[in-house]
Amino acid sequence: MNFPETGQLAPAASESLLLKNVKPYGEDLVDVFIEDGVITQMGASLEVSADREIDGHGQILLPGLVDMHVHLREPGREDTETLATGSAAAAKGGFTAVFTMANTIPVMDQPTIAESVWLKSQAIGLCDVHPIGSITKGLEGKEITEFGMMARSAAKVRMFSDDGKCVDNPMIMRRAIEYAKGQDVLLAQHCEDLRLSDGAPAHEGQTAARLGLRGWPRAAEESIVARDSLLTRDYGTRMHICHLSTVGSVELVKWAKAQGIPITAEVTPHHLILTDKLLESYDGVYRVNPPLREDHDTAALREALLDGTIDCVATDHAPHGSEEKCVEFEHARPGMLGLETSLSIIADTFVRSGLADWRWVAKVMSERPAEIVRLPGHGRPIAVGEPANLTLVDPERTWVARGEEMDSKAENTPYEGMEFHSKVTTTILRGHVTCAEGKAAEPNTV
Repeated sequence: MNFPETGQLAPAASESLLLKNVKPYGEDLVDVFIEDGVITQMGASLEVSADREIDGHGQILLPGLVDMHVHLREPGREDTETLATGSAAAAKGGFTAVFTMANTIPVMDQPTIAESVWLKSQAIGLCDVHPIGSITKGLEGKEITEFGMMARSAAKVRMFSDDGKCVDNPMIMRRAIEYAKGQDVLLAQHCEDLRLSDGAPAHEGQTAARLGLRGWPRAAEESIVARDSLLTRDYGTRMHICHLSTVGSVELVKWAKAQGIPITAEVTPHHLILTDKLLESYDGVYRVNPPLREDHDTAALREALLDGTIDCVATDHAPHGSEEKCVEFEHARPGMLGLETSLSIIADTFVRSGLADWRWVAKVMSERPAEIVRLPGHGRPIAVGEPANLTLVDPERTWVARGEEMDSKAENTPYEGMEFHSKVTTTILRGHVTCAEGKAAEPNTV
């Protein structure tokens, strides 16, 4: 079987799988029968014979989660994460597809590099890892990458970003937008005017001033959101804003959408629940880019995700070694783990509190990101005839986040010791169980 639309490798012969007593989207209790990677039957008390059976005991069944923004570090920084460990962390977190950023060593600006990441991750078999191409060669902001060659490669690159750096030259960004429009690919911008942020490690506010830390102002993000909204309006393509973090950025995205500008935006779990008050400890684990903001920013981000101004959740999963975090705050590398805690944070913050339901979770963590990236086979309805990319969530499973217990190679979680009340128990990729009872399957040897 070939998958020409997605570039997936032909899967091995698949065992049949019966999911008993599960609640799609948290609604009616049913059984789900899967054959050859496809849902073939759904109903109450199915009388079928399967090679494998999993009793969900009333757990929530969701489409497999899709993350538009992760850093899996391979090639170049396999000391902090590999495609195998990152795929295991993704499966454990309920993800069936993730998009890994281009700031690798070497940079993902050539078809051969993207193809090696895609093919190796497919051989590992725990998650579809889609490489993101860089907007500019070497992330240098000077010369645009060959979007067309990468889009037509075996990796079928469909999104481009210099994340970690902003494409700060407006003329380069204009040319990238025009080129992306012709190739029908998505651009994702890391919004940061370095002339304003100047490498500052903390949000510009009272906390940073009291602690003697240089401040990263909201305007550094918001000015690029505004600029690229206008460039997108005038030169036309699909533009995605990475890791929105301020109340002003929310208002700008709301304005852009009201003008009919084809712009979308994501928010990270950490920007939804953590604030710069945590910096009182000077613990480098809390350094992230953009920085943790203030209470009214997190409140605005939560509201914007609920009302659809912000389209989806993306983790910005960023593994770092202890030697990169256990240093002075100013010198700590920015980034946090996110794949294994994301679903639990969204469930606790929105579902457990009564602000949203499980269908909404499926929308912002699976359906909408797959739609934005135009990814076939993922984020699909739970229905007969649809691909069996699924995740089971126990809404009453209390657990405590511990970095040393995570499948990621790194341990830099900002949620160390935090208690959550929902947990992914099972993840299924095209009918194959990649995580069972909260433990990721062993990756294939590559």
